[in-house]
Amino acid sequence: MARRAIVAANWKMNGDLTLVNTMVTGLTNVELQDNVSVVICPSTPYLSSLVTKVKAEQLNTAICIGAQNVSEHESGAYTGEISTKMLRDLSVEFAIIGHSERRSYYKETSTQVAHKVNAALNAGLTPILCIGESEAERATEQTETVLASQLQPVIDEVGIEKFIDVVIAYEPVWAIGTGKTASSEMAQETHQFIRQFLAQANENVAAKVPLLYGGSVNASNCEELFAQADIDGGLIGGASLQVEQFKIICSAAKGK
Repeated sequence: MARRAIVAANWKMNGDLTLVNTMVTGLTNVELQDNVSVVICPSTPYLSSLVTKVKAEQLNTAICIGAQNVSEHESGAYTGEISTKMLRDLSVEFAIIGHSERRSYYKETSTQVAHKVNAALNAGLTPILCIGESEAERATEQTETVLASQLQPVIDEVGIEKFIDVVIAYEPVWAIGTGKTASSEMAQETHQFIRQFLAQANENVAAKVPLLYGGSVNASNCEELFAQADIDGGLIGGASLQVEQFKIICSAAKGK
């Protein structure tokens, strides 16, 4: 089975209804290569409007909708949280889980992230599992140790076989929103480690898991990054707020 490429837009706490409309309209004529999926993840208040706009433009097969977070709980007294069932009711297909900003600002642990991945899978959502090291951890050669410590709890929770339905986004924390980008060689080396780490548990599954790179990906560097053997697309931050730049990034992705 060919490994699909994914370009996911993480708008973070940015955007508005105008961006929803201009982005979807702008993507009506984007040229995607075979086996490429585009996922747009707006803030929760705009999920419904985005779904409506995508359906109106008949782009359901070209654009998928994703949430930026999801609760590990099915329901209950969790003010401000959003459940997997709520997302499914809105025709949401993906959920970003474990982003470094969630881990840092909201103290999400790898164990909690594993619970969220499990909840998403059980609901039929595709988790975009984010992992990544800090600049200090990279400088002290702890990258592989950190990534392994973020991946293993999820493997323990859901089992390696379930990773056939998981997308992994490697985002070096030092490159998120900073303008710094790992070189294509550095990114490939780390992605290769991630795939090899998964392969220790199941080689067949590891070969099929889409691995995305995130960290100041833009229209200028996307083609070189996406050409790497183990980079299957990107989780795009700032550049996903700019229609023309995001279209270029989407067009550069290719299935492997």
